[in-house]
Amino acid sequence: SAASGAKARVSLACGKRGAIERHARPPAMLSARSLRKASIPPSLLSDPSPGCLQPTRLAVHVNGDGGSCSAYFASGCRVYKLEISMEEEMLSRGKESLLIPINAQVISSSVVDRCPHRSEIQSVVLAEGEGDSCLILGTVDSYGHLIVSRLDTVAEDIDRASYSVPPHDSGVGEGSWAGLCFSPTHHSTVAVARELCKSIDIYDQDIHIRSLRTLWYPSSVRFPQCFPQGSECSSILAITEGPQLSIWDFRMHNNGGCVQRVSGPTGGILYSVCTSPSGLIAVGGTDRAVTIYDPRRWSALSRWVGCSKYEITGLSFSSVDQSFIYVQGVDYEITCGRWRESERAFSFRGDSNWLGFSKCANTDVVAGWCESGSIFVADVRQDLSVIGV
Repeated sequence: SAASGAKARVSLACGKRGAIERHARPPAMLSARSLRKASIPPSLLSDPSPGCLQPTRLAVHVNGDGGSCSAYFASGCRVYKLEISMEEEMLSRGKESLLIPINAQVISSSVVDRCPHRSEIQSVVLAEGEGDSCLILGTVDSYGHLIVSRLDTVAEDIDRASYSVPPHDSGVGEGSWAGLCFSPTHHSTVAVARELCKSIDIYDQDIHIRSLRTLWYPSSVRFPQCFPQGSECSSILAITEGPQLSIWDFRMHNNGGCVQRVSGPTGGILYSVCTSPSGLIAVGGTDRAVTIYDPRRWSALSRWVGCSKYEITGLSFSSVDQSFIYVQGVDYEITCGRWRESERAFSFRGDSNWLGFSKCANTDVVAGWCESGSIFVADVRQDLSVIGV
């Protein structure tokens, strides 16, 4: 009948509208659950060394059930550890989604004794070891001297295993920034970048495998978590050097192992590279923009312009949602936002310029270390209220 036909049309229209409303819901956002500010005791470290432009002298790790986190940071020739409480959940916001920190309790502070460097440490990196209570701590100084230690996070016994690797060229020449990264699949494989030497040294524990020679001064190095072109990701390296992103396979001998070069900003310099679990690669530098590359086509997938007021020296994809990225500027601000939509979610500022920037490997706990001696720690989660959960 006409009445039943009208009801059917109304029902169909309501169903279409409901489907449109479901698809029109905004995607989930990331929001900070807390932002803490911890002060390094002056008796432990009163005047940190200046370091280089790259904020690679800080590494952070969440302990046990998440009630605290440990920050490892380097100043001069020594590595220090600060354990910071994360139990209280308090947060306040200022203008333009700016987070305001609360003071955090410092549970303990100490010097890590197993890093006897003779020159200024340039990079500190943490990796998950075998078992829940084992961490691998890697440090490298300005001449390329590498020290790797296994830390027992439960018994605080760090004498489990350590090895030291002197620079391949015996440390000849002038000291400069040096960085390192562990392979995500084989933690015994380590890459050490040395800026002024224009070299990347690959080690299997203390055995030197190969040296790669860059065209420009390297400023950041990463093993991709995934590489979609059929190569074993444990042999692939992403390196920023001058205005270029270069991809290397240290099993290859053609072109010195370089398999791809992508030009960045004209006349600019790239300072940071990071990779996502799906294989995307992000770079940033003097142009104050984040560019996301798809390794399957080597074209710019997206470009977030103006996400930082100053040069970008630190980047990290979110572990919760890789459509978000953390951007650290050379000044005192860290921003989180959607890179595809160029949309800022939130940001927080230190009380002075950053000396270090770090994000935990498998969770969104982000930390920044200021030259004033403060360490800011943000605990970020997915805001399910935005999608109506």
